[in-house]
Order: sequence, then C-alpha cells, then structure tokens
Amino acid sequence: MSTAILTGQPVPGSSIEGDLRSLGFDVRIASDAADAETLLAQVPAGRRVAVVDPRFVGHPHALRLGLTDPRFDLAAIPGAVTAQPAGRQALTRAMARENSAGGGTALAVDSLADRVVAALDADGAGVHRPELGSLVAAVPADPQARNEARQAVADVDDEAVRLKSAVKARDGFFTTFFISPYSRYIARWCARRGLTPNQVTTASLLTALIAAGCAATGTRIGFVAAGVLLIASFVLDCTDGQLARYSLQYSTLGAWLDATFDRAKEYAYYAGLALGAARGGDDVWALALGAMVLQTCRHVVDFSFNEANHDATANTSPTAALSDKLDSVGWTVWVRRMIVLPIGERWAMIAVLTAVTTPRITFYVLLVGCAFAATYTTAGRVLRSLTRKARRTDRAARALADLADNGPLASLVARATPVRLGNPLLVAAAGTVVLAASLFSGAAWAPVAGAVVYTVTAGQALCRPLKGALDWLVPPLFRAAEYGTVLILAAQADVNGALPAAFGLVAAVAYHHYDTVYRIRGDAGAPPAWLTRAIGGHEGRTLLVTVLAAVLTASQFKVALTVLAVAVALVVLVESIRFWVSSGAPAVHDEGEPA
Repeated sequence: MSTAILTGQPVPGSSIEGDLRSLGFDVRIASDAADAETLLAQVPAGRRVAVVDPRFVGHPHALRLGLTDPRFDLAAIPGAVTAQPAGRQALTRAMARENSAGGGTALAVDSLADRVVAALDADGAGVHRPELGSLVAAVPADPQARNEARQAVADVDDEAVRLKSAVKARDGFFTTFFISPYSRYIARWCARRGLTPNQVTTASLLTALIAAGCAATGTRIGFVAAGVLLIASFVLDCTDGQLARYSLQYSTLGAWLDATFDRAKEYAYYAGLALGAARGGDDVWALALGAMVLQTCRHVVDFSFNEANHDATANTSPTAALSDKLDSVGWTVWVRRMIVLPIGERWAMIAVLTAVTTPRITFYVLLVGCAFAATYTTAGRVLRSLTRKARRTDRAARALADLADNGPLASLVARATPVRLGNPLLVAAAGTVVLAASLFSGAAWAPVAGAVVYTVTAGQALCRPLKGALDWLVPPLFRAAEYGTVLILAAQADVNGALPAAFGLVAAVAYHHYDTVYRIRGDAGAPPAWLTRAIGGHEGRTLLVTVLAAVLTASQFKVALTVLAVAVALVVLVESIRFWVSSGAPAVHDEGEPA
C-alpha cells in the first residue's frame, strides 16, 4: 500500500482523507513540518509516498493523475508531491532542506508540499507535472478562496474529464468516430470490475486468433464471423489503452504485450485467410506473405524516420510547414489520416472484405492500399529530410545502426576492408539491387553471389555513422531485402508448404525487429549482441537462405525454412520475454502505431 502524509489537520469539511484512501493510500497526519519529515523517514523504502497539504481542494482525478501514475519517479500537482522508491532519496533530501533553518523557499511559498517541489526543481530532480486541463488542484489561502475553489470543482464533471482523457487526443477517423465513442465506456466498465489492461489485451489477442480460425474454415459463414470478430478484437485493442489511461494502470509487461500483440493478431489473421483460401482451392500464401512484408516495411520506415529525427537540432522544413498549414484546414486532417491506412481503417477494410468477398480480393485490395499509403508517407518524409536543415545526433545514428540489425558477417567485412565506399544509403541500395537482380537471374547459384555482395555492402553501409539526410532509409531497405529474398525463393521453390514456412520465418524475424524498436523507444538500447550473433543478423540470414535454396531440393528447402523459422522464433521469444518481464524493462506504453 502507498502512504500519504498530510502536513497538518485537514480543514473541516474537507474530503482529502477519503479521496486519498480511495486511491489506495494509507493516510498519516503530521502535527507540523518536523513531524512530516519524521513520518516520511518511517515509511518503508519500497513504498510510494506522497506529501499533501491538508488544505488541498481539487478533483479526485487530479490527485490520481498527480500521485498514482507509475511511469514517473517524482510527480506533483499544486499542494501535493509524490515519490516512488527510486525518487525517495531526492524527496527526503528536499524535505530535510526545507525544514532546516536555511530553507530557501519557506518565505515565498506557504505550502510545505510546494516548497519541497521547488527544492526538487532546484536539484534538477525531474518532477513530472501532469496536464490537468479543466480539473482543479489548488491550496486556497483563505475561506473565500476555498469556497471559490470548491465551486470550481463542482462546476467541472470529474468523471466526464476522466472518460475524455482516456481516449487518445490524436487517432484515426474510424477509431475516433466509430470505436472510441463507446469503447471508453467499456474501459470504465472493466475498471469498475477490477480488470486490468493486460487482461483486456489478452482478450483482444484471443478474439483475433478465433477470428483467424474462423477465416481458416474457408466457408462464407466462417468469413463473416471472422470479419465480425476482427472488429471486436479491435474494439478491445482500443479499450486496453483507454483502460490504462482511465485507471493509470501502466506496466512494463503491458507495454510489451500492447506493442507486440497487434502485429501477432494481424499476421495471424493473414495466415487464417490463406488457410481458408487453400481449403477452397486458391493458394494466396504469396499474397499473405507479401502483405506482411509490406506492412512491416512500412512500420520500419516510420520507426527509422522518427528515431533519426528524435532529437535533431534546427529541425525545420518547408514541407513540414506545408503539412502544418494543411492540418489547419479541418477536413484535410481526416483525409490525410485515412489515406495512410492506419490500423483502424486497415482492420475495418480487411473485416468487411473478408465478410463479403474472397481472401484473394482482400489481399489484392490490402496490398494496393498499403502500397499507396507507403508511397505517400515515404515520399513525404523524403521531402522533409531533403528540405530541412537538421544536424542529427550520435544517439540517432546509434539507433539507426541498431535498427539496421547487422550481424557478425557484416561486422567482419567492416573490420577487414580498409577501403570505405561512399554514401551509406547508396551503398546499401547498390547491394540490394544486386541481390534483387540475382534472385531473378534464373541461375541456381546467382542468388548466393548476390547475397555475398549484399553482405559486403551491408558491412560497408555502417562503416560510418548514419547521419545523412536520407540514411534513415537504410534499415527499411535491409528489411525489404531480407524479407523479399525469403518470399521470392520460397515462391520459386514451387512446392506445397514452402510459402507457409517462409511466412513463419519472416514473422519470427519481424518480431525480433519490432522488439528492437520498442527497446530503443524505452531507452533500453538494442537487444544483446549475443542474440544478433545467434540469429545471424539480416545479412547472415539472407546468405543462409540463398545457400539453402541452392544446395537443397525444393522439398528439403521447405523443411529447412521450417526449422529455421522455429529456431529463430524460440531464441528471440525467450530473450524478449526474459527482458520485458525483468526489472530492467522500460516503463513505456505504446500509444498506437504511427501509420
């Protein structure tokens, strides 16, 4: 249980004790500032502790936002400050200084809690202050001010604000107008029954897997049920994040589940559609794998661009200015959000097409839509990169290098070749072009030679920091090359089962790449070097697949792809689960994909 220390007796008629207890705090009342310091020292080190002014007037949700958010070690609102175990030392030090004879803010600020916050700010402790909006949080100095503050509290519906804040401020058209108006109430229903976001996330996954199973039946009834269940899964997918925001139930495990389950749901559904089509005599595994490759590469473009510009300086661009100008025209905002086919629009389209058409038509429309969206977003980001004058940091270059996923072979090339080729993007593009040409040459060993060239260029591309204007395109280029190689060679094998095995291999590798993204987002760095060595890096896997295709028969190649898929999946999943349930996992919460 958390502990709240009131720095004096509550004002008659105040609800502060009850509000704090309703938020899970054990309330202790100090007789004066010195007693508050003593009580603070008595709280066990592993507990959250809050220091609250007894004159506080405000909404319960303002207290919740200020005192219970698990993502921040130190947080404050007017009249209250809180610290998790990691912030206890800073809070204790600030409290001691303010109670000493030399307290620097004692005369300027009447509230002990606010004086402690000022001392924490002076120490550079990094105190989080939540956006309260219309919520009230104040420490009135006299009865008249107290009455005015209480009236302000009465004038604002605390629950309405809480429900509204549960929904993301920026979301897609379909989600905003067709899901969020009622999913927020589902989130509240879940909160009142003690359900957690992780449980809702798991329910969303199970619903999507059932939808995939229905699609795999290959019957019209199964396809209709699959479409309905896919929408239901998306409703739950929105609900878990809204529940987390509604009740401030953020966790590292929840971040991992939320970040990975969306991809697992969508790609499992693709597999279900392909199985259903096969039952009807139509082989669409190449289309399913192509859709997964395209969607994953789209995300890598988003991730790489964002990381490249995460902390860029002098980040100005005429293209960005034009985008901001268009956003000022209401209808263009929704059009531009819809044409990038975000998850809400994409899943709605897939669900409807599944119910009323065939898997082949569904994949055709999906591929065309995603290709258009990818072209639109990538072109816009290329224009921004070329027209902005920005200096990218070492952190951005390191993140891009981690996203590139170079393995031991590329590293060996980089160390062994004294000659450094030109621009990293041009070098990577040249290697990719050679690899692509070799795949369609018709010669059995040509892909192996192409993969060797690709390996050399992969090592050369990362010989220098990726700080060029367009160097953020290097990681998505590598993803397209590796995934495309697996797709093309499996299709050329022309044996039953090769493409499903390739689907599994690409899914396992894509999981590894998504896992890398979310570790970087949480400032935890890339996965350990041993993991990259164990699964070969993108160039090692590409070379291995080309060699297997050259030396094995088509049936043997199918088995080899299956074994490789299982091996990669086991290694990356075990390491990923170990990391995300460990104490060192970052407290990030996925707010939805950028496209």
